[in-house]
Amino acid sequence: IHSKGVLILSGYISGRFLPAVPLSMSASIVFEQSYGGVDGDSASSAELYALISALAEAPISQGFAVTGSVNQLGEVQAIGGVNDKIEGFFDICMRRGLTGDQGVLIPAANVKHLMLRQDVVDAVERGMFAIYPVEHIEEGVELLMGAPAGKRGEDGRFPKGTIFARTEERLAAFAENQRRFASEGIDGNGDRKS
Repeated sequence: IHSKGVLILSGYISGRFLPAVPLSMSASIVFEQSYGGVDGDSASSAELYALISALAEAPISQGFAVTGSVNQLGEVQAIGGVNDKIEGFFDICMRRGLTGDQGVLIPAANVKHLMLRQDVVDAVERGMFAIYPVEHIEEGVELLMGAPAGKRGEDGRFPKGTIFARTEERLAAFAENQRRFASEGIDGNGDRKS
């Protein structure tokens, strides 16, 4: 299941960024999960956010928890155990102290499944805790990284300075380095071989 999830992330990245250029990166992510009665990769959206964050060099706000599966189109899909996941993170935040800046990103498709404890509902109503329903990865990127994700314009580029522009620039640099390595005979130190 995890291997399938990694292939989905790779499919999303190669389809979203530089679609005409071969993907020139390799990434390793390990999320320790134990699957119980519900089997699936409910951490795949978090994995994708982590990859985008690393590529764009855009830190993720640490006041959020994330759950949700993602497909190759970046659509965040429903997961099991949404109430337990929200309440578990809420309990951690309560122990550390609610600040009003904490919350959970969940798949929008799971909103209809919410049946939360009254203390969680009360904290949300007071603005001390938030639940963000997310339909597409771009929404989560903006919440977690505090900057616009970016939409590809008519010129085929993402707006300068957006998270996706920064991600694509980094991937383009990786591809250029690989092209130079292959065509110019660059050694392991980045110097041209004699």
